[in-house]
Amino acid sequence: MSLRKPWRDLDRSTVAAAPDAPGVYELGDADGESLRIDAGIVRDDLKEALAYGDGEATQVRWRVAQSREHADRLLAEHAET
Repeated sequence: MSLRKPWRDLDRSTVAAAPDAPGVYELGDADGESLRIDAGIVRDDLKEALAYGDGEATQVRWRVAQSREHADRLLAEHAET
């Protein structure tokens, strides 16, 4: 299941613009195929994905949540569909 938002390039400027807030994020490859969906502090997790590489991830999209618990619930909803 995808977040159904436009992809952004997974690069330094995108990571710098990412919210420093909890949310659900999706990493995708160059063809727009979803590689992973996870929850966490969006900017921190994207910094790690960019710094350490996350397989073939070249794109990202996210949805901001109201709290970490809310992000976890959103992630669970995506896993169910």
